[in-house]
Amino acid sequence: MESLRQVLDLLAVFVIPAIIIGFPLYGLFRRVPVYEEFVSGAREGFQVAVNIIPYLVAILFAVGMFRASGAMDFMVEGLRPILTPLGVPPEVIPMAITRPLTGSGSAGLLLDLIGRYGEDSLIVKIAATMYGSSETTFYVVAVYFGAINIRKTRHAVPAGLIADASAAIMSVYVVKWLLG
Repeated sequence: MESLRQVLDLLAVFVIPAIIIGFPLYGLFRRVPVYEEFVSGAREGFQVAVNIIPYLVAILFAVGMFRASGAMDFMVEGLRPILTPLGVPPEVIPMAITRPLTGSGSAGLLLDLIGRYGEDSLIVKIAATMYGSSETTFYVVAVYFGAINIRKTRHAVPAGLIADASAAIMSVYVVKWLLG
């Protein structure tokens, strides 16, 4: 068993260099103009980045306005009487709301919770689990759908939000079950 682990560790060291060297060599073998194709792909990638900037600015602006207006704090305090009997700490609600919108905003919230309650607190563990088990749904939709100019997302947003809500709910109860 130990020799298998050593072999896997050795292979792991060479996987990325093999990919970095292997793809261009394969392209050269197939007589593909590797450098020209790389530059063409980079040009397309830059154009995609330029196309999605308005979507990203809109999301970041909306999140910033929501937090700066005090609406987040108002909502947390309004939900406190409902959530407390259910065993949900109201302090994690901003994470559940912000995570589907922005990754950096939710990371900032997590750091704020760590500074306020300490890294070993149950609130921080629940918020960190929410962070790790949910997705930045609106960001992903803005990037991927915006990159190919799709305006109607159909079921993507509701499905993503249902997944985010279930991740938030399960984070509370699983963390309390395992660590509470």
